[in-house]
Amino acid sequence: MNSLITESLNTQHFIMDKDDRRRNKNIGKDFMCRLQCMFSHSSSSERLSLEDVQQWSQSLERLLESKYGLATFSCFLKSEYSDENIEFWLTCEDYKKIRPSFRMSSRAKKIYEQFIKTESPKEINIDYHTREQIKRNVKTPTMHCFDDAQKIVFGLMERDSYPRFLRSDVYRTLLENFATDATKG
Repeated sequence: MNSLITESLNTQHFIMDKDDRRRNKNIGKDFMCRLQCMFSHSSSSERLSLEDVQQWSQSLERLLESKYGLATFSCFLKSEYSDENIEFWLTCEDYKKIRPSFRMSSRAKKIYEQFIKTESPKEINIDYHTREQIKRNVKTPTMHCFDDAQKIVFGLMERDSYPRFLRSDVYRTLLENFATDATKG
């Protein structure tokens, strides 16, 4: 009787694995379709290619330089409920483009409230010293008042989220689909 139960469980486990693989493949295809639709207004020279997708694995910088890579990585992080780091990093990149003015001060306070302050809605994982330094910097903000936190967050993404992304079904399916398309056509 025990062997019958074990055999039944093993068969059920195999079926679930097969279903999971099929589901993951469909998720990757659905994701790819959404990506292509998202950027379908782009000119043909800006379309996503196998080479682009392969280059994303060279470095996080390379991934973030690509509008497709950035969109894909952001969607991946949202699917894992861990998109606060990329949102913070992008917000800092935009913040650096603001010229010193009243807008900079209000924007710095908003970033602090949203990402830095303890218990904030999208609190990022930074050390106490950096958090306190930013708290002081926001009182008289400069273009670089979030640089230390941005470096920490980039490092976290590079060591944690980025490798998971490269191992993800989404990324692997994109690679497979583009490789298949390249051999077909």
